[in-house]
Amino acid sequence: MTDPLLRTTNVQKSFAGPNDSTVSAVEEANLVVDKGDFVALRGPSGCGKSTLLFVAGGLLRPDAGEVVIGGENLYRQNTSRRAKIRASKVGFVFQQFHLVPYLDTLDNVLAPTLARSIPDAREKANSLLEAFGLSNRRHHVPATLSVGEQQRVALARALLPEPKLLLADEPTGNLDPENAEAILSHLLTFSKDGGAVLMVTHDDRAAEQATRSILMDKGRLKT
Repeated sequence: MTDPLLRTTNVQKSFAGPNDSTVSAVEEANLVVDKGDFVALRGPSGCGKSTLLFVAGGLLRPDAGEVVIGGENLYRQNTSRRAKIRASKVGFVFQQFHLVPYLDTLDNVLAPTLARSIPDAREKANSLLEAFGLSNRRHHVPATLSVGEQQRVALARALLPEPKLLLADEPTGNLDPENAEAILSHLLTFSKDGGAVLMVTHDDRAAEQATRSILMDKGRLKT
């Protein structure tokens, strides 16, 4: 039996609170996401959704529990190996696009090549821009793009290294309904093509596009 793309087991994460207190953000989170899954993680603000996403993607070490991506226990690896797992298997899409302001659209999509070699990167980047309706914007800097276009650039950048798992934190949060629908369509296509998506969202319409929806409340996943 093969390992799922993502498995979290009894993950816990706390932060320091006021007056030497401790605030529990994630408690005993058990989650499996596999090929073809498009999972929406819903819940009120401050319930721990984004924290769990960052832990799942190797960006934030948990206090306890395990995160396994593609059969590799993420937090048992050294920093270098963990970074390589992220770079080769995980793509991130955030509500804030984090585009480099002085790079044009094409070079923003190619940004992952600064950290690692990606075969045929320029050809792949141009294909993604065409698929996302951005071919005529490839030489525009972010300030000249609409919000929806910027989010599509950010998604294309995340997909360039051909990740197996895509982690999306409120990817439609800043978008109008038309642009939100376009982003969700691309995420759904990615999962149907054999990838996996874990998406944090407040948007009920976005959650309805997912193949599975999980509620989180006060740091706990509700089954």
